[in-house]
Amino acid sequence: MEDVYSFAGNPLDRASERRENRAWIAGLLDDPQTRILALRDLKPFTRGRTPALDWQPVGPWRDQIETGASLIFLGLGDGRAHFAIDATGASVAPDVDTELIDVRALAPAIGTGEAAILAEARSLLDWHARHRFCAQCGSPTKVASAGWVRRCPDCKASHFPRTDPVVIMLAIHGERGLLGRNRRRAGARFSCLAGFVEPGETLEEAVRREVREESGIRCGRVRYLAAQPWPFPSSLMIGFLAEALTEEITVDPEELAEARWFHRDDPRDGGARRGRNRPSRTGVAAGADRDRPSHLPALVERPRQPVIAA
Repeated sequence: MEDVYSFAGNPLDRASERRENRAWIAGLLDDPQTRILALRDLKPFTRGRTPALDWQPVGPWRDQIETGASLIFLGLGDGRAHFAIDATGASVAPDVDTELIDVRALAPAIGTGEAAILAEARSLLDWHARHRFCAQCGSPTKVASAGWVRRCPDCKASHFPRTDPVVIMLAIHGERGLLGRNRRRAGARFSCLAGFVEPGETLEEAVRREVREESGIRCGRVRYLAAQPWPFPSSLMIGFLAEALTEEITVDPEELAEARWFHRDDPRDGGARRGRNRPSRTGVAAGADRDRPSHLPALVERPRQPVIAA
């Protein structure tokens, strides 16, 4: 099995083939076992000192559902249906022991499966908030397919949730890996370089282009490592190791404050002692940083294949 990172490993059966069955969805909402996760301003309701997602019965949210609040069928699991609802502006008050917590802060504190369900809910509710009007004719759209489609009643266009592919990569040169510090992020944390895939390019081409644009380093062979949903707002982080063909760094000041080579045997806390932090442990970037010793021989020692460097 592949490695599972934060926001991955969703345990729900999404039952996508039944989303268009309105009678079936209505039956689920009438089932007393069904649970709803409410998010207000994209922050989920949580409960307890050790935070847990606050799954609530449908009853308290019936008025919001009937008045058109964004409602998403997330899937089936543990013998019940799970939905998410946008509670922004809702009159339903959370219980006294309920707290709203930012998803980034909450994810490391809850189970892997719960974090993955939360990522699904946050991404979809954010998409609905951003896509209330038809991109084709400008008319207001209506929610369909249990929250997985928006349809335009005027031009009949259908709009589907999108996921933006992002490549995140560790370029390797000898025994060292390239990490950068984002100029727009507070603090001194270093991480793998990353960027959105552009139209008309492969994932491997995007890896080479992004590394060259941000650091001036040219890369050859590229190897897939792992993937991770990233619900801010709705990306898929696709992790790679890349063979660096050059080593002189020229930083793009619009993207990075600093980039440098880290030896693979550097102590984990060595960067922190020098005022620099390595990647956080919740993301695929940490996996690339952690796993590079085991992947390095396979990446570098294979017979060289022709490659077009970006």
